[in-house]
Amino acid sequence: MTAIAEAITDLTSEPYRSRRNHWNNQVCRHALMTPAEPAITYLDETRTWKQIEDRSRAFAAALSRRGVGFGDRVMMALLNRTEYAEAILGATLIGAIAVPVNIRMSPAELAYLMTDSGAAVVVTETALTGVVDAARALDGGTNTVIVVGESDTPEHLSFEDLVAEDPSDLPLVDVPEDAVAIIMYTSGTTGRPKGAMLTHQNFQSQAVTSISTTNPRTGDVASIVPPMFHIAGLATFAMVFYRGIRAVIHPLGSFDPDAMLDTLEREGSTSVFMVPAQWQAVCAAQRARPRELRLRHLSWGGAPASDTVLDAINETFPGVLNMTSFGQTEMSPVTCILEGKDALRKIGSIGKVVPAVTARIVDPLMNDVAPGEVGEIVYRGPTLMKGYWNKPEETAEAFRGGWFHSGDLVRQDEDGFLFVVDRAKDMVISGGENIYCAEVENVLYGHPSVAEAAVIGRADQKWGEVPVAVVVLAEGVGNLTLAQLEPHLNEHLARFKHPKTSSSSANCRATPGARSRNPCCASASAARTPVCPTDPAKSRELPGESA
Repeated sequence: MTAIAEAITDLTSEPYRSRRNHWNNQVCRHALMTPAEPAITYLDETRTWKQIEDRSRAFAAALSRRGVGFGDRVMMALLNRTEYAEAILGATLIGAIAVPVNIRMSPAELAYLMTDSGAAVVVTETALTGVVDAARALDGGTNTVIVVGESDTPEHLSFEDLVAEDPSDLPLVDVPEDAVAIIMYTSGTTGRPKGAMLTHQNFQSQAVTSISTTNPRTGDVASIVPPMFHIAGLATFAMVFYRGIRAVIHPLGSFDPDAMLDTLEREGSTSVFMVPAQWQAVCAAQRARPRELRLRHLSWGGAPASDTVLDAINETFPGVLNMTSFGQTEMSPVTCILEGKDALRKIGSIGKVVPAVTARIVDPLMNDVAPGEVGEIVYRGPTLMKGYWNKPEETAEAFRGGWFHSGDLVRQDEDGFLFVVDRAKDMVISGGENIYCAEVENVLYGHPSVAEAAVIGRADQKWGEVPVAVVVLAEGVGNLTLAQLEPHLNEHLARFKHPKTSSSSANCRATPGARSRNPCCASASAARTPVCPTDPAKSRELPGESA
């Protein structure tokens, strides 16, 4: 029997068919059909599809051997690396649910996610064991920790030891396509993150959208720059798993545009996604020292791109298809796409709704608004999440009327292009990170020198927006600086959520209900100032770090 015939026989076997149309099934297919083809490159190491399949199966068997099964949660507290993909594939192969978390979180934030998700296992790496163990101490420390790399803690398990174990006892688990594959936590408008339950079907549909939009070819290389704990990074991997092209994972850390370009050139990357601030730096570096690149498709998102950035992209990479994507975690995530040829003539637009998504623009009574009028955009479709983890009331509220309510207020022009006018949710988007005002406000309220607090967004040339705090000082407090707030903020908030500047006042009155829905935060599309009256003699901008 030929190798191809053997592969086809394997593809029709019960273990393969039982996985249905999951990304695990697709990775298995690539491992059978093209076992020696490169699948994932990280730094100077490339693993083939056969290696990725073998290692993820071994990890799945190791998890199962230790009591992890269908529906159990496996938290991923990792930097960008190949083992991230292997851990997700291994967990979802046995029907467990992967829970990626932002590694910039404080121990208190991480502990809340451990408790809320009920994670049985935490997969992390050497550099992050300190924050993970600190979070476990707050959570009660009942979960198993698996470490990529070395660990000085005897109770920690080694990822490499687990993938070296014999996978022959791997159970055959029938995982329905509507089963939850990933819980992605998004910040909550009331200050607590909510876990969006994304299914295997969601990621399959998102992958089809990406493939139909970018048309990847055999031999293409997708560079993955966003953090893999962001939905943008995971969505790119879904496309890679389904299409079978090579992924190049870029390490997290301070962004170096020259290093980025050198990697794109060395690896022959054909597609890459970055936020506008990164593209601006990359364009400048490419003009200063041109590289021979294979780019056919580039995209941006996470923040609006100015005409300056768009001009730089078009001038620096002529002939390269470029577009921006818009969406949200609950939609896996892309809902709208704007092609580069339309970006300049429709500056500020988020584009048009993708074919996989059905959308309406409605008033508060769920009536469709007329073209040109402002309404909330609501969605249906196969990329829509199953709901919020352990939050039935929030799920019912989000799905009222049978449609998912995005919280984005938009209008549609005469050509069908959509423009975000406002946000129904109090949120600041800074450098591609969502920061909910209420979450920061709740932490500020916990400081003994703060009586009232409001957080708003301020336009920023580099980051798009940055959070700014307005606080009312507690009785008897005459002065408060950001430096004095810093220890309290560090304990409860990831650093990217910290206010960049703050104003304090003895007589500023916060809006009623400010702790849950402060109108100061309702619009983050332009520079804003606090709506509460402030006596200039008693209010001042406090010194803070630069954005």
